[in-house]
Amino acid sequence: MKKKVLVLCTGNSCRSIMAEAMINHYLGDRWEACSAGVSPSLVHPRTIKVLHEMGIGTAELRSKSVLEFLSRQDLDLVITVCDNAREQCPVFTRPVEQIHIGIPDPVSYVPAPDEDSLAGFRKAAEQIQSTIIERLAQLEQPGGV
Repeated sequence: MKKKVLVLCTGNSCRSIMAEAMINHYLGDRWEACSAGVSPSLVHPRTIKVLHEMGIGTAELRSKSVLEFLSRQDLDLVITVCDNAREQCPVFTRPVEQIHIGIPDPVSYVPAPDEDSLAGFRKAAEQIQSTIIERLAQLEQPGGV
């Protein structure tokens, strides 16, 4: 039976979306991931571009509100990937383990050349791989979630 994880961020436009797609792609036989934001927006186009570069499908990805998940009874784990989401994380109706794995926001709020901006998104994907994906693989060991 697959374990279910919710990845939570502020806007659900980049880091949490990437983590959702990467978990489902790399660990989909053992984990089912979804993502949400405390203030959802739109999936960032560079998120889609970087996931496509990695060979990961994006057709089902959309920005969602954490409110869609508060009453879910099947979540095994909630991962916050930004401090704002960790601080604003609401209370779920059923106790669920929560961990924080901070990933710096690659979204630049100042104009930057496309390649420089994409480098930040690629770095976020690398950090998700080396932290979240590896952590979930470890949690599958005896004594994990």
